Amino acid sequence: MIKISKFGGSSVASAEQFKKVKAIVDADPDRKFVVVSAVGRRFDGDNKITDLLLLVNAHIQYHVDCTSLLADIEQRFVDIADELGVTWPVAEKFETFAKNIKKHSPEYIVSRGEWFTSHIMAEYLGLKFVDAADVIVFHHDGTVDIERTASRLKEIVVREGAFVLPGFYGATVDGSIKLFKRGGGDITGAIVARCINADLYENWTDVSGFLSADPRVVDDPRSIRRITFDEMRELSYMGASVLQEEAIFPVREVGIPIVIKNTNRPEDRGTIISETAEVGTNEHLITGVAGKKDFLAVHVKKAHMSNEVGVISRALDIFERYGVSVEHIPTGVDSFGVVVSADQVRDTIYSIVADIRREIKPDDITMLDKIALISVVGRNMSRRSGTSGKIFGVLGNAGVNIRMITQSSEEISIIMGVDNADFERAIKVIYEGFVRDEMVTSPHAR
Repeated sequence: MIKISKFGGSSVASAEQFKKVKAIVDADPDRKFVVVSAVGRRFDGDNKITDLLLLVNAHIQYHVDCTSLLADIEQRFVDIADELGVTWPVAEKFETFAKNIKKHSPEYIVSRGEWFTSHIMAEYLGLKFVDAADVIVFHHDGTVDIERTASRLKEIVVREGAFVLPGFYGATVDGSIKLFKRGGGDITGAIVARCINADLYENWTDVSGFLSADPRVVDDPRSIRRITFDEMRELSYMGASVLQEEAIFPVREVGIPIVIKNTNRPEDRGTIISETAEVGTNEHLITGVAGKKDFLAVHVKKAHMSNEVGVISRALDIFERYGVSVEHIPTGVDSFGVVVSADQVRDTIYSIVADIRREIKPDDITMLDKIALISVVGRNMSRRSGTSGKIFGVLGNAGVNIRMITQSSEEISIIMGVDNADFERAIKVIYEGFVRDEMVTSPHAR
């Protein structure tokens, strides 16, 4: 079996964390290919190396001296290497980097977090260091050239057999460093898994997989053992994420499952993410519940709207004109709503409404703000009749007023709008009424 093991910033935040990584890699001979993020936070209030390097860029841009900041970054790397007994010349390499700091592009500077971390990790694990700039090939538009990347990676596998690769960056064919968006180390791992035809993509972080609810809202939420890619996308969209969302696409397209594991508790089962999940006797009805606050809904009413072509399309064009991303579009026979993030329209909402009045000529427009969206996700909901009614019933019994309802076309999620003030109560009620009750009546479902 071929496994790609990607370790996030929390997994390499200190020498002690490096030791845990080594124990994990040494425990399984199938873990020959390791992808590493930059050194992360050691404790609350600490800084990620990537954030410090972004700050270095800001100092350079505004002509502020960054000597002491660079010294702090260097010391973090030197301390880790010294404690691990790594002989690679960290200080010498860093001093060369710092001396020429103003000659480098911002992307190059930020990518050095992964570069230095991976060099230290490679020697510590006894594996070959492979520079992502030599194998992860970007087009100039920022997309990855999968064919060239696969060709280069396969050549490295044949030549080296095993390696450590920095995440988060690659390069164009002319050698210019390109970055993925934040959390892009997860994408790097997925691309490597796809390109060398791995059997499993392991993503090691500081949590034991996905939880069925936000632990800041629900006490001790159930961990999710199995989840489909579609379910994960639904929950991640509402903020319940331990994986960069775009990391699923490279592996999903070729059927490679992902497992989320905890570097600090490697014995925990974690969460398996795959295209489908087996239907078993202990399958739970609701996989998870997640949500976000501070949305705004614009409701448009127009008689005989269903007989007029293009009404909703013209309204969406107006939002697009102002650069606003639309979250949801609940519809009726003679009405529809457009739900957007309140932050996105803070300065433009009245102009948008004025344009809708002028171009669509509705009978009425109303706005509803301070709305929270809650998504109840479960691949088994469509198989059990009355699920929606039961959810609405427990919310109604708890005095939670549902302001809007939409359902995904795949019938794996129900999205409800409630007042911001009811957000936490609604999630707790749904969790207690469905997830917690199942854990009591069917303890194996955990």
